[in-house]
Amino acid sequence: MGAAILSDLLTEILIPVAAVVGIVFSLFQWMLVSKVKLSPERQTPARGNKNDYADYLIEEEEGLNDHNVVVKCADIQSAISEGATSFLFTEYQYVGVFMVAFAILIFLFLGSVEGFSTKSQPCTYSKDKTCKPALANAIFSTVSFLLGAITSVVSGFLGMKIATYANARTTLEARKGVGKAFITAFRSGAVMGFLLAANGLLVLYIAINLFKLYYGEDWEGLFEAITGYGLGGSSMALFGRVGGGIYTKAADVGADLVGKVERNIPEDDPRNPAVIADNVGDNVGDIAGMGSDLFGSYAESSCAALVVASISSFGINHELTAMLYPLLISSMGIIVCLITTLFATDFFEIKAVKEIEPALKRQLIISTALMTVGVGIVSWIALPSTFTIFNFGVQKTVKNWELFFCVAIGLWAGLVIGFVTEYYTSNAYSPVQDVADSCRTGAATNVIFGLALGYKSVIIPIFAIAISIFVSFSFAAMYGIAVAALGMLSNIATGLAIDAYGPISDNAGGIAEMAGMSHRIRERTDALDAAGNTTAAIGKGFAIGSAALVSLALFGAFVSRASISTVDVLTPKVFIGLIVGAMLPYWFSAMTMKSVGSAALKMVEEVRRQFNTIPGLMEGTTKPDYATCVKISTDASIKEMIPPGALVMVTPLIVGTFFGVETLSGVLAGSLVSGVQIAISASNTGGAWDNAKKYIEAGASEHARTLGPKGSDAHKAAVIGDTIGDPLKDTSGPSLNILIKLMAVESLVFAPFFATHGGLLFKIF
Repeated sequence: MGAAILSDLLTEILIPVAAVVGIVFSLFQWMLVSKVKLSPERQTPARGNKNDYADYLIEEEEGLNDHNVVVKCADIQSAISEGATSFLFTEYQYVGVFMVAFAILIFLFLGSVEGFSTKSQPCTYSKDKTCKPALANAIFSTVSFLLGAITSVVSGFLGMKIATYANARTTLEARKGVGKAFITAFRSGAVMGFLLAANGLLVLYIAINLFKLYYGEDWEGLFEAITGYGLGGSSMALFGRVGGGIYTKAADVGADLVGKVERNIPEDDPRNPAVIADNVGDNVGDIAGMGSDLFGSYAESSCAALVVASISSFGINHELTAMLYPLLISSMGIIVCLITTLFATDFFEIKAVKEIEPALKRQLIISTALMTVGVGIVSWIALPSTFTIFNFGVQKTVKNWELFFCVAIGLWAGLVIGFVTEYYTSNAYSPVQDVADSCRTGAATNVIFGLALGYKSVIIPIFAIAISIFVSFSFAAMYGIAVAALGMLSNIATGLAIDAYGPISDNAGGIAEMAGMSHRIRERTDALDAAGNTTAAIGKGFAIGSAALVSLALFGAFVSRASISTVDVLTPKVFIGLIVGAMLPYWFSAMTMKSVGSAALKMVEEVRRQFNTIPGLMEGTTKPDYATCVKISTDASIKEMIPPGALVMVTPLIVGTFFGVETLSGVLAGSLVSGVQIAISASNTGGAWDNAKKYIEAGASEHARTLGPKGSDAHKAAVIGDTIGDPLKDTSGPSLNILIKLMAVESLVFAPFFATHGGLLFKIF
């Protein structure tokens, strides 16, 4: 078997050090962003510093060294920040109640497995050994659930705070050129990416070490209890994604339909009553929701890998370094992403608009290439040359290079999914240009083309996921799939930086429009935003791809824990689960889409009312009532996020308790298979419609100019397509990946209860 090169002591030092480096780096980036001042005091700089003087001259030339502009930007920023903060606080109050209730439920369900006994019991997988009592598992699972939930909430909240801090600063930097604005937006995204990756790793590492004080040699029980961490992370992410998604899209649809289509005013025009709510929505949906979502994926893939490893040779022989292999990969990921970030902010300078998108794509390629080398090093020093992995009741012999391939294939599959998503959603390529062209004949053809594009965009990502599953399972069974998911998420810091960059740029454009900045500034922020739209779609592609792998790994761990020898699709118990599971993503999507629709309806009526009843609003002599629109979005999203959330959280409990583990395994497989397809097509359809509209608005090519300008019939058709796509790409699509992960991790946490007491209906009849 051989031992790992890396000593246990060094492993225990390296993991927290990497996490601390990530946190320090994010604080350093935040410090650089904060150097952009939001106050108008500005003297003519001394000629000593050439760059400062050049910046000053540019501003003077633009006629924009205007105190009023800076003051306006600061005011708008504080309005957006206040709106976002108050919404998240309201959301977290409701979510907090749920969190406590669900924690009690976990304790009661898991504690009742052995009738709340405090006696030691035979281990699940090695009956000759004794493990800690079921009551201990109940207590520690509850604690880790709360830890995961709190970390997830904090990740989302910090992300939102950073984004609202950076949006106006990006606008002000756009006066000096597109390069400066890009660096400010990207640095702010990096703050969020590194904070989230490092916090997730650090909290998990501390939790494992604290739990070890009680569990001692019982690693099987220890890592089973740790799975609650993933459940906590994802359950908060679900409410963040659904609540934030409903908020942002209700405001967006209301602002677009009345403002652009009916009143013919530009996007983010300050006369539009829904404009502040729309900009708040970008932060609570795309930033706070996405942060919680990717944190949940990261926590779950780590937990799935640790659970399988604890019943393999790593756990049985107490090889700590090999056991913590998933955490070492994440540590390496932070260091690799740190180097990658410097390529965007320090090594290359962006001078023209056309360089923005390639710079962001370069981030993905560099981080993937460097990470492949990093994973190779970690696999070589942290793993024994051969070891055994638990594979449904038997131990499979695996070599360390095979595990390296599992992680690497996940990593590269992520890149493939990212680039395919980009091809289908960026207006630089023919699919989106075809959708834009279809707007000539009205909104109906635009919708038909957009739907076709979304369905077609599923093909290559599904093949990429299928190949990674086959290869990683062949090499290292379920553990291989878990580390492949971790591979896809290993450069999460860079992925999140790219993803958060989009909404920050979007907000910056909105602030430029509202502050009355020149057309040139708006063009720069629009260019940043268009690139951000594509990268947001790439981020969603990553999230969905990793969710599929994570869900399958958790499904494997659940099947092992529930002592199911095979999942036979031909048995009625399993098949009914399969067909119901495949229906759940549709039911969930119907709920979220209708929620956005009904909230948008109220918003449209309110915006129309203000335009019709407030004198001087269209002329710009009076201010609209922004607060009412913010309130409509807040109230609607809080009320509407509960039913979809309840559907996802309650389904595994009902199925497992009344129908048993076989039916539940069918439900999990069904929801995974159909959920991934709908999520990819919904996200890409929405992204394509959005960029088709931007393609017409920008008028950058001869073809685009024949369709434009803003306000033309083709442009109006594109706006309608974009409006339909909004809830698809920002509410239903991204929330579905949480549905498939959350049901799987919840089933795994409750597996001891379902295995002992589940299937009540089949026991009665």
